[in-house]
Amino acid sequence: MRTVPSIIHLDMDAFFAAVEQAAKPSLRGKPVVVGGLGGRGVVSTASYEARRFGVHSAMPMAQARRLCPNAAFLTGRFEAYRWASDIVMGLLRERSPLVEPLSLDEAFVDLEAGPYGPALAAAGPAEGNELVLALAEDLRADILERTGLTASVGAAGSKLMAKIASEQAKPDGLVLVEIGSEQAVLSPMPVRALPGVGPATEQVLRRVGLSTVADLAAAGLDELVQLLGRAHGAGVFQMSIGLDERAVVADRDAKSVSVEDTFEVDLADRDRIMHEIDVLAARCVGRLRATGRSGRTVVLKVRRFDFSTLTRSETLRGPTDDPEVIASTARRLAMQVDTTGGVRLLGVGVAQLADYTQEDLFAQAVREAAEAHERAQAQERAEAQDAGVPAVPQADREASAAEAEPEPEAVRRWWPGQDVTHEEYGPGWVQGSGVGRVTVRFETPDSPPGRVRTFSVDDPALAPSAALPLR
Repeated sequence: MRTVPSIIHLDMDAFFAAVEQAAKPSLRGKPVVVGGLGGRGVVSTASYEARRFGVHSAMPMAQARRLCPNAAFLTGRFEAYRWASDIVMGLLRERSPLVEPLSLDEAFVDLEAGPYGPALAAAGPAEGNELVLALAEDLRADILERTGLTASVGAAGSKLMAKIASEQAKPDGLVLVEIGSEQAVLSPMPVRALPGVGPATEQVLRRVGLSTVADLAAAGLDELVQLLGRAHGAGVFQMSIGLDERAVVADRDAKSVSVEDTFEVDLADRDRIMHEIDVLAARCVGRLRATGRSGRTVVLKVRRFDFSTLTRSETLRGPTDDPEVIASTARRLAMQVDTTGGVRLLGVGVAQLADYTQEDLFAQAVREAAEAHERAQAQERAEAQDAGVPAVPQADREASAAEAEPEPEAVRRWWPGQDVTHEEYGPGWVQGSGVGRVTVRFETPDSPPGRVRTFSVDDPALAPSAALPLR
């Protein structure tokens, strides 16, 4: 047991949205939503201004637009997020070699393994607490100075309590849990505050009157094992009394990313099962993107009514983090499983992870362009049918046109939030595009809010560009 709360958990505040606000002066203090902007897109991150309207991660983007129509809705710029993450992780490693990244914006750090380890080991409880607080505040100040971003930090004697402390610190705060006070901190919390206690476990516990962490501790090990099974019940009990002996593991490299849900009532309706798979795929992509990774193998897990568990997987031609690709693959895998008796649990995962590639950033936009093209064709055929005019297949029209005139250049597409530069006006970012026009706001991280100008989508003076550093 540690005598000083020397494990810290750092969590950047609304990371993707905060990076966008830091990079775009006109968005500071305003609601910002980052994610997929297509019909099936989901929210990756919402700024705190957007969260006040009820917007949250993994929410369908269409719902987010209804809740907060005046927000800035942007696609992800993972080059910028990786840049900021590298700076933050570098600052953490200056404090200790034992840094365990959980995603681009979250990590555990063991301060005892760093340069201040001897001082922490020799300090008494009061002195140790003061030194940890000073180190954590210094870290937060360095992150703000280097990136312009805020971070929430929790300090405690275990990873469990450090994580809970950082949640209490949000946003832009610091909370320290003194050694010996773990149970007092945990007791009034709802059972969902404990890692691994999801909706299904919560319902099981609530049915027998266990709603707070104090209730779990009072119930005891035997009752929780009887309710939840040996492994899960024992783990929940240990957490309820504040015990967590997990070590901080440096540079943990995840082999896969997955999410799963256990249902209170077995699912028998095929449409409902497919809907739940879509929801799980969106959550899985959220976690995947938070790590800055993409994956090549989609895995579906199904636990049936008789507790038999089946897994099916499909390896794609290349790594992706496209939510529709992952969801459609998972749905296709589900068609291979007999679910007529009912489904107790569903899980969607992605394996064979790869570093995030620039090509992946625009996979969804390319798909959306194809969908728009297909919709335009369908509308054209319908209008021709209504008018009693035979519809000529577009392929035939294009072939005839190709014989008559040179093939035109492909129209360039632009995505909200995308970095661009103009030969006359300099760097800026795309606010939106449509009907052959693209609107750009010209500003940089250290400039005042910039002016907005509109151009033709094929303006030769306008070009995509790399993200500018925040500082």
